[in-house]
Amino acid sequence: MGLIKKFINQTRKPEGSLGKIMLKGMNKGHKKMALFGLSTLPKDGFKNIAEIGCGGGANIKRLLGMYPNSFVDAIDYSKLSVEKSLKYNKKNLHRCSITQDDVSNLHLDINKYDLATAFETVYFWPNREKSFKNVCDILKNDGYFLIVNELDGLKESQYKYEKMIEGMKVYKANDLKDILMKVGFSDINITKNEKKGWFAVLAKK
Repeated sequence: MGLIKKFINQTRKPEGSLGKIMLKGMNKGHKKMALFGLSTLPKDGFKNIAEIGCGGGANIKRLLGMYPNSFVDAIDYSKLSVEKSLKYNKKNLHRCSITQDDVSNLHLDINKYDLATAFETVYFWPNREKSFKNVCDILKNDGYFLIVNELDGLKESQYKYEKMIEGMKVYKANDLKDILMKVGFSDINITKNEKKGWFAVLAKK
């Protein structure tokens, strides 16, 4: 595997020195996209939030800032991501828990959360329908699930990443809507940034 391909594969599960570079880039490079996605959320406060695939930890900090009375349980299946997120949020550890976990075999409490978020991560989820169902299960009734993706699946060039990154799946927004409805979500809204190609899916249980 060439160096470029090795680096791009760090988006799936950051590890080692290349993973550290990737996570640093994610925290900075995804800021505008993350803020776009967060802007689609209800303004009412959420008490318990699950951040699925927390990467470098920047969105944990953003969620805590948006909802000052909240507690965030964040997970990632990359040990390095957990370490980076803990360091990034060291001043907020009284308001968040950051642990290594896998969305396809999730260990968060059932029917606990008001909100779950997934930024730039559902591309890599294994056992996809089971993983989405697991997120549905941890939410309370009327809880929300926010998915934010940079790739909208509308350009043929985006599918090259499926060949480069092991286990990756590029989704169109309506593909995600279909999965979400199948696993138990009902009210689903899609917001697009046509200029950038970003989209946010906000689903209500």
